[in-house]
Parts: sequence; C-alpha cells; structure tokens
Amino acid sequence: MLRDFYMDNDFRKTWDKTLAMYGQLQVDKGSGTEIGWMVKKFPLMTPREYVLAWKVWEGNDGSFYCYSKECEHPLIHRQKKYARVALFRSGWRIKAVSGRNACEIKMVHQEDSGMNVEIAKLAFAKGIWNYICKMHSAFRNYSTARRSPLTAGVSAVTLIQKVPTELDAISSTANTMPPGTSTSRDHLNPGLPPHETFVKKLPSKQSIKLLKNAFLIIGGAICLSRGHSNLGVKVAMVCILGKLTKRSASRSKSQERGGIHSQDSRGLLEDLATY
Repeated sequence: MLRDFYMDNDFRKTWDKTLAMYGQLQVDKGSGTEIGWMVKKFPLMTPREYVLAWKVWEGNDGSFYCYSKECEHPLIHRQKKYARVALFRSGWRIKAVSGRNACEIKMVHQEDSGMNVEIAKLAFAKGIWNYICKMHSAFRNYSTARRSPLTAGVSAVTLIQKVPTELDAISSTANTMPPGTSTSRDHLNPGLPPHETFVKKLPSKQSIKLLKNAFLIIGGAICLSRGHSNLGVKVAMVCILGKLTKRSASRSKSQERGGIHSQDSRGLLEDLATY
C-alpha cells in the first residue's frame, strides 16, 4: 500500500499542490524502467520542469526500493516558461518493521533546481512539516479514495523486478552484522589498531614562525643575488649562508638539550640588515 502511494503520481496531484502537471512518457518492459515528465510550481518562482527515469525493485524480505534520476527524452523540449532541473537523484527503501503494523522508510535525495541555497533552506524549514502532515492525511485516505488500482496500467510497479541476488546478500549481511564484527578496514590494514584515530601532529607556532622567516631570508637573498652581481654582494651572500649554517647547527644542539632559542629568527633579520 505504501509503495503504491509513493508511486501514484495521478493521486499525488490531489494532495500535493506543488505538482502542477504529470505525464507518462515511456515504459521499457525489458528493464522495468519508467520515464515521466512533471512540472512543479513554487511561490514567486519559475515553475520547475522534471524529466525523470525511475525503477522499482523488490527484496527477498518483502522490502521495496526505488531509484529516480534526471534524463532527456525526445518528446519533451525545453521551454522558456519552465526551468529544467538538470540534477535530480532520489532513492528510497520501504521495509516492514518486525512485530509492529508499521513500515520504515529511508530516503536519500539530491536535487539542484537552480534555487538560491539560503532560500532553499528557508523554504525547506518552513514547509517540510506541513508537507509531511498533508502526506500523512492523504495516505490515510488513499485506500478508499483511489478509483482504480495502480496496477491497472503498465508502469514501473507492474514491471517490478527482484533485487539482484548479490546485492540482496550484501544488504542482508550489512543489516545483520553483529557489533564488533571486523570491517573491510580491518582486512585492508591488519596492523592498525581497530577504531583508532590517527591525527598528524601539527607543527608548533614557533616552528611556523621560524619557517616563515627562513623563506623571507632566502627570498631576499635570491633577489639581491639576481639584482646585483658585484663582488660585494657575493661576499655578503657567503656571509649570510655562513650565518644560516651556524645558527641551524646551534638550534639543533639546543633542541637536543631541551632548549629553544626564541631569538634566532630576529637575530638573522638583524644580521641581514647589516649587509
């Protein structure tokens, strides 16, 4: 019942006021894929046009899956009065809840309708609860309100196929995996401790400051050497390199003793100023 309610676009027009038009374009009986066209209207915006292809599968446990995506069709040409949605990916799974007269619905949705992100967030936050309430009321009336069953014509529901065996086995394994079971990460990296987070040790502020000063010194030296080639500059370059070598050696020794010369970079800059 819930599967038919989700897939019945003709009935959707009676309760979903955003759905202005809908039409079936093509059904591939071999693959069970259905292609449809719909127009949705939004306040103060150009109506959005959708050309979608979707397919429905049934799992061995009685669950249902549906996946929809955007496509092109020769019967539908672009019109200026509509904004064609270029990116639409949506999927859902309906599964019965064991021990209860209820169903679990999981949905993944991605859509780029050309709407401003902030406006889209605001519209979703303000309108989603009202939309869910309308959907709930419509579903309660669905069994008595529809005049003909959804299976009367050829559609993705009548051409429903079974989930491929290998995919159904993966899904069943993932749902029944007990806590503490090893994952693919454990097999790919057997030497790593399980569930351990490795964080790279970031350099200290002092190290970053020294690195910046070193780049500044080297850059200035390169500019001087390329701008002047007289003997005085060459001598200055030799002295600078000597200073850098000596201070690097002294810094290494001080770090081994546990101390840090905080004035190294300042001293280097002062030495440069003398040349």
